[in-house]
Amino acid sequence: MYKLHTLKNGVRVVSEYIPYVRSVSLGIWIGTGSRSESKKNNGISHFIEHMLFKGTVNRTAKDIAESIDCIGGQLNAFTGKEYTCFYTKTLDTHLDIAIDVLSDMLFNSKIDQNDIDIERKVILEEINMYEDSPEELVHDILSEVIWAGNPLGYPILGTGESLNQINREEILSYMRDNYTPANTVIAIAGNFDYEKTMDLISNKFEKWKVENNKQSVYSETKFNNDIIFRFKDTEQAHICIGFQGIEQGDDSIYDLLVINNIFGGGMSSRLFQKIREEKGLAYSVYSYPSSYQKAGLFTIYAGMNPSQISEVVKLIFEEINLLNKNKIAEEELIKAKEQLKGNYILGLESTSSRMNSIGKSELLLRKIRTPDEILDRINLITVETVSNMIDRIFSNKNISISVVGTIDENLDLKKLII
Repeated sequence: MYKLHTLKNGVRVVSEYIPYVRSVSLGIWIGTGSRSESKKNNGISHFIEHMLFKGTVNRTAKDIAESIDCIGGQLNAFTGKEYTCFYTKTLDTHLDIAIDVLSDMLFNSKIDQNDIDIERKVILEEINMYEDSPEELVHDILSEVIWAGNPLGYPILGTGESLNQINREEILSYMRDNYTPANTVIAIAGNFDYEKTMDLISNKFEKWKVENNKQSVYSETKFNNDIIFRFKDTEQAHICIGFQGIEQGDDSIYDLLVINNIFGGGMSSRLFQKIREEKGLAYSVYSYPSSYQKAGLFTIYAGMNPSQISEVVKLIFEEINLLNKNKIAEEELIKAKEQLKGNYILGLESTSSRMNSIGKSELLLRKIRTPDEILDRINLITVETVSNMIDRIFSNKNISISVVGTIDENLDLKKLII
């Protein structure tokens, strides 16, 4: 059962008590990511994520790492387009240490200029590593194409040009604007004493005061239709085909998840069976939905020999046309719903996944659904609702494509979109 408690300064604390485990996962969720950035400071959210591990007035970077390592716990962070999360997973007897370390990182980080200069080099190498992974890069390029001119299309890591403009004052200013109590959710899942934990959190976080206690708000986005090629000397070509998807908070996302399971979500999906198993044209082919506030995306990915691009794209659109024409049979829908429910229930067994789920839901939606409510919603999916979703997603009006690899300059993908 979930509990929500709001501190006097606006920090929301959402928790789920799981008595049959011996671990507890704690996350500090800040409602800012690359979507809150400008072209000039693109990558600053991810930069700050790195900087909070570089040392505080109380701990060196090594002390921060050792404080969790020595108790057998995990300490890490990640940055997305709409949030940044710092998290721990420890034994239930060490939750007090986790709260102390994370709060120290949040409030007492030195943000030293020398550390900034060193970490800038590290992130530039991270960008270089990403550039050398075309199977990952192609997804980012698709976002840049679809949301061109909107921060939602900015790369989370930033660019070499933008990173070189980020300095200490820029970081502190960004944190003052975006690291606010109203923009923060603390999520806890696992075995813990509720009253004792609330006392610890109140002691560490309730004194947090800022001048501008705001929460991030994002504007509407426009879906751009385009095809972009990035030439790289690679053995494989990598392609992403993007359709306008479902925004965060829209209940019909469950209909799309069922379609994804059938169409390209796993080894038994239509795309995998047709393109890999039957034709042997790709090692990896799959699809997935992404949801954001006031925006959504449905992506199809495939990696193949450059000479097979036309054939693979043709087969993908043949499967799309079959889906549009014949929709999904009742028997196939029943299997896909059971698969979706099974995947969801199995995910509940990890305190980390539960912390991620309740933290992200509270931060972005200000509501958390119970497992029974989610299962009930999946049970409401019908052939008719799925058919409506197929018509909504697979429209030729909103399609963009990104391709990375050694590509024939005469390749014309537009003629393959049918």
